[in-house]
Amino acid sequence: MKAFTYERAHSAAEAASAAARNPGAKYIAGGTNLLDLMKLEIETPVHLIDVNGLGLDKIEPTADGGLRIGALVRNTALASHQLVRRDYGLLSRALLAGASAQLRNKATTAGNLLQRTRCPYFYDTNQACNKRRPGSGCSAIGGYSRQHAVLGASDACIATYPGDMAVAMRALDATVETVNAGGASRTIPIANFYRLPGTTPHVENTLQPGELITAVTLPPPIGGTHIYRKVRDRASYAFALISVGAIVQADGTARIALGGMAHMPWRVEAAEHAISNGDKAGMAQLLAGARTTPENAFKLTLAERTLASVLAQARSTQS
Repeated sequence: MKAFTYERAHSAAEAASAAARNPGAKYIAGGTNLLDLMKLEIETPVHLIDVNGLGLDKIEPTADGGLRIGALVRNTALASHQLVRRDYGLLSRALLAGASAQLRNKATTAGNLLQRTRCPYFYDTNQACNKRRPGSGCSAIGGYSRQHAVLGASDACIATYPGDMAVAMRALDATVETVNAGGASRTIPIANFYRLPGTTPHVENTLQPGELITAVTLPPPIGGTHIYRKVRDRASYAFALISVGAIVQADGTARIALGGMAHMPWRVEAAEHAISNGDKAGMAQLLAGARTTPENAFKLTLAERTLASVLAQARSTQS
């Protein structure tokens, strides 16, 4: 691990200002992903800004009936919160499908959104990786690719986003709140938060340098049956081969987001009506543009069958 300096911030504006003064700085809260990457010298921040003292650990109703989740709310607290369990069951289920109880006790809402890929070539500093070292190439292309992306990938990167929580957030139409070094705040719909790899896979989201996530806001609950189905190689402590987050209404209409398929949670809203009606054209639209390898082509069939099972389960529950 390379040497770095450290400070504790006492306000969001102070944290963002410290990041502006220290190019290459990183925020640290739970550290469940960042510290591992630092030990491997994949991340080498010159300065760490501890944001645990910012008081961003509240879960509060919003004026319009939604829910505002502070950036520092731990995954365990979020998954077990009464309002989340009652009104946003998809989010609770997705959180509980991730990592282990020990990690969920430390991991934060913002940190979960920002976790980096678990591509083995990204983690092996002896391998070429455009995400780790831009312009070096992608060893995953032509290499072992069973876990890799089949949607939204590019000639520069076929890594997948590894998280579960963001898949639920995408189906729920969450909004990410931030503050920058100048103290200005903005809101980013989660549909616009993540970026596809293109030619710059190291740029994973639309945050500006030093911009700090302060909260995630959920719109008013829409009811329906909430299901999160995670298909993986072992029953726990494993990342998804594919996952399906679905909210199915009594009339059969559904919101659908997929994990383990792309560089970000994957949702094609224009396909949801057809999928809800059992129209195969909807599934074709959801998976349009897929690029597979012999090792991961099974993901398309697995996604189709898992989604069909999830929708059948929801309708059975409602009947």
